[in-house]
Amino acid sequence: MNGPIQFAPRDAQGMPTPISESEHIAQLKQTLLKDIQRSAYVYRVDCGGCNGCEIEIFSAITPVFDAERFGIKVVASPRHADILLFTGAVTRSMRMPAIRAYRAAPDPKIVVSYGACGCSGGIFHDLYCVWGGTDKIVPVDVFIPGCPPTPAATIYGFAVALGLLGQKLKGSHHEEAEGEQARPAHPGVPLDVRVLIEREARRMAGYRHGGIIADEFLGMLESAGSAPEFDVQLNQYLRGKDDPRLTEIVANLQAISEANLIRQPA
Repeated sequence: MNGPIQFAPRDAQGMPTPISESEHIAQLKQTLLKDIQRSAYVYRVDCGGCNGCEIEIFSAITPVFDAERFGIKVVASPRHADILLFTGAVTRSMRMPAIRAYRAAPDPKIVVSYGACGCSGGIFHDLYCVWGGTDKIVPVDVFIPGCPPTPAATIYGFAVALGLLGQKLKGSHHEEAEGEQARPAHPGVPLDVRVLIEREARRMAGYRHGGIIADEFLGMLESAGSAPEFDVQLNQYLRGKDDPRLTEIVANLQAISEANLIRQPA
């Protein structure tokens, strides 16, 4: 680099703003992605992570997953890199070293934000010593979410960065309209009864499978027009599953619903 390192730009309140790239650099980047005919060199920048992401990155370059078959190679200097891989939430002490690595890499370069902390700051996003995710300091081209991302997701993210695949995850933003409300699941069942049924199902079958059982049970309870119709649906459901353990769980849920749910006359 020529000359001393300049501090990263800041706004009127003194908070750092992301480095922006010129239109010329963006055009060069598109040319690189279209015409690259060699291996892609990756340099990893640890901005303050727990090293969980690094374990998965190194797993991705082992012979088991073999990222090099796609021409992806790790280099020891940002001056040799086509892709900068930022991991970890950006801490105050690592902000300027990360920016130095970004400026040392030759243009055009591709920036990948890796892991939950790299994408958004993760669970550390609001600490006094953390600026946030990678996008708070440099422009990011590809996000690879996960805590940590798997080696398969890592290779997929590299392929996206090189234009080999289209990114399936698209950024979106929703602003709540005036009067807009979230529709709860199974609104036909009173909330207190729904909570009791979900808790009992998860207590007996575990969080994931208990949630599935409770959702199916509440769906039948909500759609049934009368108690006899509900009993018929329940019997058909249990016969189709043919699972004694499920029968025991559903019997408990049925007892809870009968004890707490006041049916309105049809």
